[in-house]
Amino acid sequence: MDFVKTAEINRILICRPNHRLGNLLLVTPTLQEVVKMFPRSKIDLLVQGDAAALIFKNYENIDRIIELPNKPLKYFSVYMLEWLSIWRRRYDLVINVTYNSSSGRIATKIARAKRRIFGDEISSLTTLTDIHMARRPVHNLRYVMYGLAIDSPVLPMNLKLGAMEIASGQRILKNLVRNERKTIGLFTYATGKKCYPSSWWQEFYKRLKTEYPDFNIIELLPINRISKLDFQALSFYSENVREMGSVIANTSVFIAADSGVMHLADAVGTPTVGLFSVTNMSVYCPYNNGSVGVDT
Repeated sequence: MDFVKTAEINRILICRPNHRLGNLLLVTPTLQEVVKMFPRSKIDLLVQGDAAALIFKNYENIDRIIELPNKPLKYFSVYMLEWLSIWRRRYDLVINVTYNSSSGRIATKIARAKRRIFGDEISSLTTLTDIHMARRPVHNLRYVMYGLAIDSPVLPMNLKLGAMEIASGQRILKNLVRNERKTIGLFTYATGKKCYPSSWWQEFYKRLKTEYPDFNIIELLPINRISKLDFQALSFYSENVREMGSVIANTSVFIAADSGVMHLADAVGTPTVGLFSVTNMSVYCPYNNGSVGVDT
């Protein structure tokens, strides 16, 4: 398949109609791979909710973010107009990031495009069936583009924090801990069965203080401000995902249950320990340099 050599790929649509922080961050390796393949391309993103503009703020190739409302029945006219905007523009390539996303597949189908990638083209390759959620679409893209499986390393997730953002996070962290010691970050919340009980986290925190007495320990709080440590540790909360990421970027290690904030820590380059008890670790574990998943 002589796809890359003969095709003029200038306008691209990437489909991931989901609003969750982790799921949007998992798109960034695909986005980086597309930019690497087609550096002069203009990319539209189909997402859900209004978080994407902040998450993908520093990705220069992004031309437009199509935001489906989180409550389509309540904002039905907006919902339909956004779907219509997909059809109005012509694309050279449409990529559905997650193969089992029905709305992603529908968007890929209705978009006026020369070429479409539905995300399951690589499924016939038994060697690459159970791979990481961030890596799989990259391998699928390579397979379609080059006609063969290319198992070279996939770039990690990347929030693309700027130098000023990292410096701001450093100031916030210093004002919080008020010393020069290194800091361990914790995120004790997760959704559903992925959430460990308070008793588990409090025992873990006690052991952590004993094993690492020369480190600060801070807890980043979720949007509902729940602390599984009952606020025994210093805590920090921000509604701005980039500000939260900038603080995490200045910690030495970050420990979290499987969650969007776990992926956020991995996406800012901090060595991240992901704690898994329910979901498939090989599919969702943090994989940046120094990061690891632990089956608890």
